[in-house]
Amino acid sequence: MDWLGSLHIGGVVIGICTFLIIGLFHPIVIKAEYYWGTRCWWVFLLLGITGIVLSLLVGDILISSLLGVFSFSSFWSIKEIFEQRGRVLKGWFPMNPARKHEYETEKDQ
Repeated sequence: MDWLGSLHIGGVVIGICTFLIIGLFHPIVIKAEYYWGTRCWWVFLLLGITGIVLSLLVGDILISSLLGVFSFSSFWSIKEIFEQRGRVLKGWFPMNPARKHEYETEKDQ
């Protein structure tokens, strides 16, 4: 990984990987809400905590940075999964027919 420092492209690599990590979490949140609803928020919490711990333990700045981006993207996904539920209730995203009863109780309130 020394070649990244010698070419001065470490920041660009971190930027590209950050873009890809954030882009990867968007469809994961949509699918997670579709199949499991908001009750899977704790998985994102565990992923975020694990990412922070690993980021603190890894000595390489590139990998540590990417683990930090991964962990805070996981934390942000907790918020997004609840907002995704709202988007489903508004009709912007498809509702899982197997969990239709969960959405109907929310619409009635």
